[in-house]
Parts: sequence; C-alpha cells; structure tokens
Amino acid sequence: MSEGEAIMTPVRTRTVTRAVLEDLSVIARDAATRIIMPRFGRLSEADIRTKSSPSDLVTIADILSEEFIAGELARLLPEAVLIGEERCCTQPALIEEAGRAPLSVTIDPIDGTANYAAGLPVFGVMMAVLEHGVPVASVIHDPVTGSSALALMGEGAWTEDPCGATRPMRAARPFSRIEDVTGKIAWRTLPMGDTERADQALRSMTGLWDLRCAAHEYRLVAGGHGHVLAYSRTCLWDHCPGWLLMHEAGAYGARLNDVPYHPAVPGRGLLYAPDRASWQMVRDALALSC
Repeated sequence: MSEGEAIMTPVRTRTVTRAVLEDLSVIARDAATRIIMPRFGRLSEADIRTKSSPSDLVTIADILSEEFIAGELARLLPEAVLIGEERCCTQPALIEEAGRAPLSVTIDPIDGTANYAAGLPVFGVMMAVLEHGVPVASVIHDPVTGSSALALMGEGAWTEDPCGATRPMRAARPFSRIEDVTGKIAWRTLPMGDTERADQALRSMTGLWDLRCAAHEYRLVAGGHGHVLAYSRTCLWDHCPGWLLMHEAGAYGARLNDVPYHPAVPGRGLLYAPDRASWQMVRDALALSC
C-alpha cells in the first residue's frame, strides 16, 4: 500500500455525525441569508478589491461571511483548526496545519467571488471537515436556491432543498469514447505534454464548460450532469469539499500522478471521472504530465 493509499483508507468518521453535518449546513445557510444575499447586486466599488490578480477578487461579503462562519464553527467544533480562504491570505502557515491537525475545517465563504461581484447568480459557500488532512464531511451550499450538497465519509452524498427534502447524488456512468465526454477542463493551465494531441482530444469532446465556480462545477458532476473535472489550481478551500462529494457520489479522482488529494502528499492538479478506466482515458488523451 502506498503512502497516498494509506492516508485515504476509507473509514467512517467518528468526529462528524449527521447531526454535526446538519449543523454545518445551517451555518452555511445562515451566512447566505444574513450576509451574502442581502449584499448580492448591491456592492459598491469600495466593497470590492483585488488580491493576487485583477481576476482574483474579494468583497466585503467574503470577509463578513468568513468571520461569521468561523465564529459559529468555533462554538460547534472548538478543537478544530479553521482554515479560511481570506484568513490564509494573511496567515498562510495555516494551510500546513490541514495536513497534520487531528481536526480542521476549510472555509470558502464565497466560492465564485468574480461571479458574485458581477451580479451573476453562480456562487456558493463551501466547507469541509478534515481528520488528519482527510476530508470526512462537506457542505456546498447554493445561496440563490437555498439548496445544499452534503457528503459524509462512508455514508454517501446527497442534496437537501430548503424544505429538507433529500435526494442521493450519483456520478455519471463511465464512458468508453473520449468523444462522449462533458465537463470542466482547465485546459489553459493544465500541464499537457503533447499539446497537439491534447488539442485534438479537447475539440472532439461533446461539451466543455467553465462556470468560474468550483462549488457549482462539483455539484453538477457529482450529480451526474457531466463526466469530468480537471483543475490545475488546487487550493484546499476550493477542493476539499468537492473531493469528498465526488468520491461519495461514486466517482474516481486523484492528482495527475494518481495519488489521493491530501495536504501532506505532493502532487499536481486534480482529475475526476466516473471510474478509474475513464480517468486514465482522459489523462492519456490530454497527455497530462505529473
């Protein structure tokens, strides 16, 4: 058994029960209703600023949402290390804690901030609980519809609407031809060893899209409304929630060198597909390098 396989050996989480997961969902929902939606479409120029690039935005709603979520989590899981996107901008050492802390929680207070700032209703709130770096529970909440996608290690993935009705999530069936593929592939930035071959494969696929929002991309594909997801940037707050959601929905995912996604295990990119054979087909077709 490899180091990566040992780290990701499936076990049922003991720290996070369904009741705790429901509490996490309520926190995400409260952040959306109290902070995010009241400011949606009403931001001033002073409420928006850039971080690492002109397209990397943060708004006053991001900051207030993270502060609210962190405060609620401190009461719910006082022993957990809180790894929030905005907090990590000033305290990057927190990211390393995710790989070694017995319990931590990643927070993306608004995933899809560029959409949110532009008034486009495609954004989400994301949280994942990690035990020694392994995602064991996750919430991806849609503030616009009020629905959440939830996952608990060993217990599956499901959606819950504002009325409490639930529905299981299942990844799409495996495909046998690259021409049948639909989904999100970050083709501009993924390391492709043979760009000509990769270009031919991309052009042959049925349909590729980019929502500028990992929260909704993960929800779509984990729900069977697409086959693949391929990312080059793999920030914890963007991908820990989706990693668990995809696996609990029955998909196969790994770094480009086919090791599990874990803060303590080096690797490049992230690729998901309905099963291991489909995953290998996409990696080979795109000539993805490790």
